[in-house]
Amino acid sequence: MEGYTFSTTVRVRFADTDAQGIAHNASYLVWFEVARVEYLRAYAGGYQSLRDLGIEALVLESFCRYIVPARFDEVLHVHARCVGLRGARFRYEYAIVRDDGTLMAEGFTAHACVDAKTFTPTRVPAWLADAIASAESSSTQAASST
Repeated sequence: MEGYTFSTTVRVRFADTDAQGIAHNASYLVWFEVARVEYLRAYAGGYQSLRDLGIEALVLESFCRYIVPARFDEVLHVHARCVGLRGARFRYEYAIVRDDGTLMAEGFTAHACVDAKTFTPTRVPAWLADAIASAESSSTQAASST
């Protein structure tokens, strides 16, 4: 999907569905988290690298716009990109696309880095900011060359 640097695949489990047979609204936020953790693993050594340095990345806000319901056993591609790095804050944007290319949902999560002991805001570590900038600039370069 154009403009997104990363994608991971999930399959809608039966446990993800509600009484209407469609994926429960909360499942989408879990899929956002799956993509976010895998993004960090791919580009920045994983979320545990932050934790090992005594930093946590808290979720400040989440939003999801549901477009088409996901159903049991469908294959979904969760696209993610990280934007808006400033001080302690950053934001992930997501697009969930069914295996046939249908946009199912889109949204974002806003985050802040904090000291793991005091929970006071702390600047995004330089190594993480550099990894994100590198990942996102490679997407911009690829999109501009197509």
